[in-house]
Amino acid sequence: MTVFVRVAKAGSFAGGARDLGISRAMATKHIMQLEGSLGTRLINRTTRSLSLTEVGMSYLERCQQVLLDVEEMESAVTHLQTEPRGVLKISAPPAIGATHIARAVAEFLKIHTDLTVEMILQGSPGDLIDEGIDVAIFLGALDDTSMVARKLASSSLVVCGSPDYLERYGIPQTPEDLAGHSCLVNWAISPRNKWQFRCETGFKVVTVTGRMQANAAHPIRIAAINGLGLVMLPTYIVGKDIENGTLKIVLGNYPLPPLDIHAVYPHRKYLSAKVKSFMDFLQDWLEHRVSMPGTE
Repeated sequence: MTVFVRVAKAGSFAGGARDLGISRAMATKHIMQLEGSLGTRLINRTTRSLSLTEVGMSYLERCQQVLLDVEEMESAVTHLQTEPRGVLKISAPPAIGATHIARAVAEFLKIHTDLTVEMILQGSPGDLIDEGIDVAIFLGALDDTSMVARKLASSSLVVCGSPDYLERYGIPQTPEDLAGHSCLVNWAISPRNKWQFRCETGFKVVTVTGRMQANAAHPIRIAAINGLGLVMLPTYIVGKDIENGTLKIVLGNYPLPPLDIHAVYPHRKYLSAKVKSFMDFLQDWLEHRVSMPGTE
């Protein structure tokens, strides 16, 4: 089963064999024996590539779940449940991942010397099971109900612009005034091109456009500092810019809903010590660092 999963995920017998530290011939023999015992073909082979049959794709999905179940059972009765060790694979969005999460990981590793961390910076959590990710940091509401989310912290969102931009184009007094401004959009904050404000009658959603959009925070932050428009970003991104006057908050009377920060992980009955300990540590670490401007 393990050989089949490794070969399927690697896309070749050679790659799967290399991952397992066995020969290509041995990997091929394992697959042939497995197909023989099942009485069906799992892999279509050509001289240049391989692909899974329909049965093979279904079998791969079940195998991955079985291997996860075995891992959980082993974790439940071994030292992994009491002391973090081994490899912890983390996924996080680029902006918060390269700053806050990276600092938290460094502090966590100082405490747990038997642990190794692999960290991936990407805009979306990805396929946690397929990529072998233990914990993914996710910003905003979670749509994938097959995953389990734990709220770690919330950060204030603010609309701000450079003093130069505000002097040239004026300060918006209401959310409707944004129609006359260049609004720089961060695609990582859903929904795209729509900023939601609290007002006396409830919520007001404004569709915005501008001269620059990006799938991460820092490019549009830099554009805003250079006077190209207004941005809506978390205070953990623009806090220091606000403190030193590089950016100024506008529409302060129309607060935005906070940006929730979640830890996302596959639905498992038993959490290993490395995952549980890291989430506990990260929640405490973030609570005091992402809510107020100027904190890191």
